Amino acid sequence: MQLVFATNNRNKLQEVQKLFPPDIKLLSLEDIGCHEEIEETEPTLEGNAILKANYITKHYGYSCFADDTGLLVDALNGEPGVHSARYAGNQKNTEDNINKLLTNLKGELNRSAHFKTVIALNHNKEQFLFQGIVTGTLTTERKGEKGFGYDPIFIPDGYDKTFAEIPMDIKNKISHRAKATQQLLAFFK
Repeated sequence: MQLVFATNNRNKLQEVQKLFPPDIKLLSLEDIGCHEEIEETEPTLEGNAILKANYITKHYGYSCFADDTGLLVDALNGEPGVHSARYAGNQKNTEDNINKLLTNLKGELNRSAHFKTVIALNHNKEQFLFQGIVTGTLTTERKGEKGFGYDPIFIPDGYDKTFAEIPMDIKNKISHRAKATQQLLAFFK
Protein backbone atom coordinates (compact mmCIF):
# COMPACT_ATOMS: atom_id res chain seq x y z
CA MET A 1 0.00 0.00 0.00
CA GLN A 2 1.12 3.55 -0.78
CA LEU A 3 0.15 6.54 1.34
CA VAL A 4 1.12 10.18 0.89
CA PHE A 5 2.18 12.23 3.90
CA ALA A 6 1.26 15.81 2.94
CA THR A 7 4.25 17.64 4.36
CA ASN A 8 7.28 19.52 3.07
CA ASN A 9 8.93 19.30 6.50
CA ARG A 10 11.81 16.82 6.08
CA ASN A 11 12.30 16.42 9.86
CA LYS A 12 8.64 15.57 10.36
CA LEU A 13 8.72 13.13 7.41
CA GLN A 14 11.79 11.29 8.78
CA GLU A 15 10.26 11.11 12.27
CA VAL A 16 7.00 9.62 10.99
CA GLN A 17 8.69 7.23 8.50
CA LYS A 18 10.39 5.47 11.42
CA LEU A 19 6.94 4.59 12.82
CA PHE A 20 5.55 3.00 9.64
CA PRO A 21 5.75 -0.74 8.91
CA PRO A 22 7.46 -1.88 5.70
CA ASP A 23 4.17 -2.90 4.06
CA ILE A 24 3.01 0.74 3.89
CA LYS A 25 5.15 2.82 1.54
CA LEU A 26 5.12 6.42 2.70
CA LEU A 27 5.39 8.96 -0.12
CA SER A 28 6.34 12.60 0.36
CA LEU A 29 4.89 15.55 -1.52
CA GLU A 30 8.11 15.65 -3.52
CA ASP A 31 7.61 11.98 -4.49
CA ILE A 32 4.24 12.80 -6.08
CA GLY A 33 5.48 15.98 -7.79
CA CYS A 34 3.73 18.42 -5.46
CA HIS A 35 6.08 21.37 -4.96
CA GLU A 36 3.59 24.04 -3.94
CA GLU A 37 3.27 25.22 -0.36
CA ILE A 38 -0.22 24.44 0.90
CA GLU A 39 -1.33 27.51 2.87
CA GLU A 40 -2.50 26.82 6.40
CA THR A 41 -5.35 29.33 6.58
CA GLU A 42 -7.71 27.64 9.03
CA PRO A 43 -8.07 28.86 12.64
CA THR A 44 -7.64 25.36 14.14
CA LEU A 45 -5.14 22.50 13.94
CA GLU A 46 -7.97 20.21 12.78
CA GLY A 47 -8.93 22.64 10.03
CA ASN A 48 -5.38 22.92 8.70
CA ALA A 49 -4.85 19.14 8.69
CA ILE A 50 -8.12 18.66 6.79
CA LEU A 51 -7.29 21.49 4.36
CA LYS A 52 -3.92 19.92 3.42
CA ALA A 53 -5.27 16.36 3.11
CA ASN A 54 -8.18 17.55 0.95
CA TYR A 55 -5.83 19.52 -1.30
CA ILE A 56 -3.73 16.43 -2.06
CA THR A 57 -6.76 14.20 -2.61
CA LYS A 58 -8.44 16.75 -4.89
CA HIS A 59 -5.38 17.67 -6.99
CA TYR A 60 -3.39 14.41 -6.98
CA GLY A 61 -5.94 11.66 -6.25
CA TYR A 62 -3.91 9.83 -3.62
CA SER A 63 -4.92 8.35 -0.30
CA CYS A 64 -3.10 10.67 2.03
CA PHE A 65 -2.80 12.11 5.47
CA ALA A 66 -1.75 15.52 6.71
CA ASP A 67 -1.06 16.81 10.15
CA ASP A 68 -0.94 20.07 11.96
CA THR A 69 0.80 20.48 15.26
CA GLY A 70 0.81 23.24 17.81
CA LEU A 71 2.48 24.03 21.09
CA LEU A 72 -0.09 25.40 23.52
CA VAL A 73 1.29 27.29 26.52
CA ASP A 74 -0.98 27.66 29.54
CA ALA A 75 0.40 31.03 30.71
CA LEU A 76 -0.05 32.48 27.20
CA ASN A 77 -3.69 31.35 26.83
CA GLY A 78 -2.76 28.63 24.34
CA GLU A 79 -0.24 30.60 22.27
CA PRO A 80 1.44 29.93 19.92
CA GLY A 81 -1.10 27.16 19.13
CA VAL A 82 -2.17 27.05 15.50
CA HIS A 83 0.48 29.71 14.75
CA SER A 84 3.39 27.68 16.19
CA ALA A 85 5.38 27.47 12.93
CA ARG A 86 4.90 31.18 12.22
CA TYR A 87 4.89 32.52 15.78
CA ALA A 88 7.65 35.04 15.07
CA GLY A 89 6.59 35.72 11.46
CA ASN A 90 5.97 34.13 8.08
CA GLN A 91 9.65 33.21 7.66
CA LYS A 92 8.90 30.10 9.85
CA ASN A 93 12.26 30.38 11.63
CA THR A 94 12.64 28.01 14.58
CA GLU A 95 15.20 30.15 16.41
CA ASP A 96 13.02 33.26 16.09
CA ASN A 97 9.98 31.30 17.30
CA ILE A 98 11.81 29.97 20.37
CA ASN A 99 13.27 33.41 21.14
CA LYS A 100 9.83 35.03 20.99
CA LEU A 101 8.31 32.34 23.19
CA LEU A 102 11.07 32.54 25.81
CA THR A 103 10.79 36.34 25.82
CA ASN A 104 7.02 36.17 26.27
CA LEU A 105 7.50 33.75 29.20
CA LYS A 106 10.28 35.74 30.90
CA GLY A 107 9.61 35.80 34.64
CA GLU A 108 6.59 33.49 34.29
CA LEU A 109 6.47 30.72 36.92
CA ASN A 110 3.77 28.66 35.17
CA ARG A 111 5.73 26.89 32.42
CA SER A 112 3.06 24.23 31.69
CA ALA A 113 2.43 23.48 28.03
CA HIS A 114 1.31 20.71 25.73
CA PHE A 115 1.92 19.69 22.16
CA LYS A 116 -1.10 18.65 20.13
CA THR A 117 -1.02 16.91 16.75
CA VAL A 118 -4.10 16.35 14.61
CA ILE A 119 -3.91 13.99 11.63
CA ALA A 120 -6.53 14.04 8.86
CA LEU A 121 -6.60 10.87 6.75
CA ASN A 122 -8.36 10.70 3.38
CA HIS A 123 -8.76 7.05 2.41
CA ASN A 124 -11.35 5.27 0.23
CA LYS A 125 -13.39 8.47 -0.17
CA GLU A 126 -13.74 8.88 3.60
CA GLN A 127 -12.03 11.16 6.08
CA PHE A 128 -10.81 10.23 9.56
CA LEU A 129 -9.22 12.33 12.31
CA PHE A 130 -6.64 11.21 14.88
CA GLN A 131 -5.17 13.23 17.73
CA GLY A 132 -2.13 13.00 19.99
CA ILE A 133 -1.26 15.15 22.99
CA VAL A 134 1.78 15.22 25.26
CA THR A 135 1.96 17.47 28.31
CA GLY A 136 5.08 18.96 29.84
CA THR A 137 6.90 22.09 30.91
CA LEU A 138 9.03 24.65 29.13
CA THR A 139 12.61 25.40 30.07
CA THR A 140 14.11 28.88 30.32
CA GLU A 141 16.85 28.03 27.81
CA ARG A 142 17.56 25.59 24.97
CA LYS A 143 18.87 22.14 25.85
CA GLY A 144 19.88 19.41 23.40
CA GLU A 145 20.77 19.06 19.74
CA LYS A 146 18.23 16.50 18.51
CA GLY A 147 14.70 17.07 17.26
CA PHE A 148 13.30 20.18 15.66
CA GLY A 149 10.93 23.05 16.31
CA TYR A 150 10.33 23.70 20.00
CA ASP A 151 11.96 20.39 21.06
CA PRO A 152 14.96 22.09 22.78
CA ILE A 153 12.70 23.85 25.31
CA PHE A 154 10.00 21.20 25.97
CA ILE A 155 10.36 18.61 28.75
CA PRO A 156 7.61 15.97 28.58
CA ASP A 157 5.98 14.97 31.87
CA GLY A 158 7.79 12.08 33.53
CA TYR A 159 11.18 13.03 32.04
CA ASP A 160 13.98 15.37 33.07
CA LYS A 161 15.28 16.03 29.55
CA THR A 162 13.91 18.00 26.62
CA PHE A 163 12.68 16.35 23.42
CA ALA A 164 15.98 17.57 21.89
CA GLU A 165 17.94 15.53 24.47
CA ILE A 166 15.82 12.36 24.38
CA PRO A 167 16.83 9.66 21.86
CA MET A 168 14.52 9.44 18.82
CA ASP A 169 13.36 5.91 19.67
CA ILE A 170 12.00 7.16 23.02
CA LYS A 171 10.51 10.33 21.54
CA ASN A 172 8.77 8.19 18.90
CA LYS A 173 6.96 6.33 21.69
CA ILE A 174 5.78 9.29 23.78
CA SER A 175 5.40 12.33 21.51
CA HIS A 176 2.17 13.93 20.34
CA ARG A 177 2.96 13.05 16.73
CA ALA A 178 3.81 9.46 17.66
CA LYS A 179 0.49 9.08 19.54
CA ALA A 180 -1.54 10.42 16.61
CA THR A 181 0.45 8.31 14.13
CA GLN A 182 -0.05 5.17 16.23
CA GLN A 183 -3.81 5.76 16.03
CA LEU A 184 -3.50 6.16 12.26
CA LEU A 185 -1.52 2.90 11.96
CA ALA A 186 -4.02 1.07 14.19
CA PHE A 187 -6.73 2.15 11.72
CA PHE A 188 -4.98 0.19 8.95
CA LYS A 189 -4.69 -3.03 11.01
